[in-house]
Amino acid sequence: MEAIVAGPDEDDLGAALTDEGVTVTRVDGVVTRPKLEEAGALEADLFVLTDVEEATAIPIVCDLNDGVRTVVYARRTVPEFVKGQLDLAVDPRLVDASGVADALVS
Repeated sequence: MEAIVAGPDEDDLGAALTDEGVTVTRVDGVVTRPKLEEAGALEADLFVLTDVEEATAIPIVCDLNDGVRTVVYARRTVPEFVKGQLDLAVDPRLVDASGVADALVS
């Protein structure tokens, strides 16, 4: 499984996914279409966003890859405009990174 983790990932979901055998590519800073393409969004199975300020990345990654699963792992609420393209939103205060990684891989 291939995943892209975009954002600071303070709760270590990327590491938890790696522990589950997922190949993780990270995107830092402003998440742009060229950065997503370079990170492998066309082939990725999973896109994880940890910074809701970069929520515009969700429609971009969905445009690049119809089959990608989109996940927000953040404490803040997801903007309305991306909720229709989002597969899962989880607050790290409710479910730890290893629990989310296990659920995403299972």
